[in-house]
Amino acid sequence: MPEVPPWARVAGDVNVGVRRGAWYQVVRLTADAAWLDVFQRTNSVPRDALEIVTTRPDVWSVVTRPYDAVDLPVKWGSRYAVCPRCSRREGLPERAAGMQCPGCQRVFPLRPSQLFSDRELLDDTLR
Repeated sequence: MPEVPPWARVAGDVNVGVRRGAWYQVVRLTADAAWLDVFQRTNSVPRDALEIVTTRPDVWSVVTRPYDAVDLPVKWGSRYAVCPRCSRREGLPERAAGMQCPGCQRVFPLRPSQLFSDRELLDDTLR
């Protein structure tokens, strides 16, 4: 049985030449770097800048607006979502369990812990 390649996304507010929050298949992995398949081109990214998982997640990534953001609508505020399949960026709804991606038309869940601050979650739990 062939080995299944892992998936990776940028962890944190670092600019390494790939879209933050988007999942990319790992082509090669070393102690220092990962080579990612980014639209059929291979990009080398420092391994310590990545979150690496064994299976591709099927939930929206919630990303804090990068300090060097370009082409992101101001109305999205400080955070936005990235589709786990097509990597399209979208504004976050106020409160929702899931969202349909306008790009690939698929529906994926949003985890409540991604949407609200820890303080808001604690306040909701105490009510």
